[in-house]
Amino acid sequence: MPRFQENDLPKAKVNASSLKNALLIFKYAANHKWKFYLGLFFLLLTSATALAFPMLMGMLVDCVTNKDLSQANWIALSLMGILSLQAVFSFFRLSLFVNFTENTLANLRFALYENLIKLPMSFYSQKRVGELNSRLSADVSQLQDTLTSTIAEFLRQFILIIGGFIILATISPKLTLMMLSIVPIVAVAAVIFGKFIRKYGKKTQDKVAESQVVVEETLQGISNVKAFANEWYEIERYKSKIKEIVKIAIKGGQYRGYFASFIILCLFGCVVAVVWYGITLTIKGEVDGIGDLISFVLYTSFIGASFGGIAELYSQIQKAIGSTERIFELLEETPEKINSSQAVVTEKIKGNVTFKNVSFSYPSRREIEVLKDVNFTANFGQKIAIVGPSGAGKSTISSLLLRFYDIDGGQILIDDKNIYDYELENLRGNMSIVPQDVILFGGTIRENIAYGKPNATEEEILLAAKQANALNFVNGFPEKFDTLVGERGIKLSGGQRQRIAIARALLKNPSILILDEATSSLDSESEKLVQEALETLMEGRTSIIIAHRLSTIRNADAILVLDKGIISEKGTHKELLEIENGIYKNLSNLQFSEY
Repeated sequence: MPRFQENDLPKAKVNASSLKNALLIFKYAANHKWKFYLGLFFLLLTSATALAFPMLMGMLVDCVTNKDLSQANWIALSLMGILSLQAVFSFFRLSLFVNFTENTLANLRFALYENLIKLPMSFYSQKRVGELNSRLSADVSQLQDTLTSTIAEFLRQFILIIGGFIILATISPKLTLMMLSIVPIVAVAAVIFGKFIRKYGKKTQDKVAESQVVVEETLQGISNVKAFANEWYEIERYKSKIKEIVKIAIKGGQYRGYFASFIILCLFGCVVAVVWYGITLTIKGEVDGIGDLISFVLYTSFIGASFGGIAELYSQIQKAIGSTERIFELLEETPEKINSSQAVVTEKIKGNVTFKNVSFSYPSRREIEVLKDVNFTANFGQKIAIVGPSGAGKSTISSLLLRFYDIDGGQILIDDKNIYDYELENLRGNMSIVPQDVILFGGTIRENIAYGKPNATEEEILLAAKQANALNFVNGFPEKFDTLVGERGIKLSGGQRQRIAIARALLKNPSILILDEATSSLDSESEKLVQEALETLMEGRTSIIIAHRLSTIRNADAILVLDKGIISEKGTHKELLEIENGIYKNLSNLQFSEY
């Protein structure tokens, strides 16, 4: 699902069910609801003063006919008073709505993020980060605009239309019927026409975006373009996109021209028709005076503008309801049972791991059984290596140990206790993983090491860095431990990132260590330093080593060969090499140059 810009957000149908769901937003208002209701009260006052304005203007014009200067002065002062009140009411209305909205959305954002971060890995395996980001940004922003101004403006326009019609009917029923027969129809037609033109404008923007993609792809792959001598091919590709832009833009310009002609002819023609008919009725004595006519024209303008605006506001409300539905979909997802505010290891486990007839399929691919009746035991202090072809299910074993997914069959025991009988924080608090692709957070080296133990002392961080062979390169930076690692650790090399990850794991002091191809993407020099750090890390704890390079697991206590979800071979490095036509022996021969 692509990231939505706010103006591209999909709409939802407005019905009793969708409105009921949308009103759930108010439960996040906590003790701020009164601000919304008080804001509505000021909205009513703002609308009332707005409706009084055309009437007073008409009375002011009538003072010319009556030649009553004192009444003119009084009405002018009343108008200034009305405008002042409207300014005050508008200030309080906006302030209260903004205060209510920001507090409500702060609670909603926090609840959404809190639930998101507690959701299981099975959820993330089926969702894209861009889509979730959209929920937190575009969808919440849509709600922000709607709660701050759209709802209030929609209600205000609605009050102005209803109130305006009632007042118009008291001035002249005939003129009101005439106005009703043309102004709303033309206003609605203008809205529909305007929407069509905006859609056409969006088509042009989309084509411009497509042409930019061509430029971006070409410049990023410029070496390939030149290597294949395809400059003219790319030029023609870009030229065709440019022609499409011109064609659509010219067509859009023609429609904008039609729209301008429509506005001039129809909308202003309506105003002329209403004024002409009003003058006719005034001359016939059916409208009291020129002041009433002026009031009628002003009310008609208010109603026409409100008709034009209310359609767009309704569209925004539809988008907001859609945003609310998508946000509540996430809030209704069942999170993992994570209880404490900070992960604290309350029960230190020893580290005996047993897999008994474990079967597993990923939720998104139920038809493919990744693990089939897997059995093995890793006792405290042992190094158990898992090898096998790509896609055999090696990394799945580490995911199941960390309870990222629920198994389909069998049992996983730790210290003879079912893995599901442990509290999740306690279980993961006793484990640590050093992956192949280490992701660091965009803070300092110190913050990234301390991620393994947020309350660690400076001495503990220093010792962990030293044991992980990271101290030398850290001290080589001008800012040492305060060096910023950049987004995802981009400012550090692969070997440096691995050693930071090892320092993080050392600081956590886990009972069970998982190494997921931790050295497979490193050069020889970095691998040597990382391997030394890993040997330190593996001392005195159970280690599950998922390996690609067989040279790194020669000294493992046991090597499990996983093939198509089944442990097909088991033994030490020496024992497995003695199996004729064995998978391990074949893998070893393929990597012979590494030995």
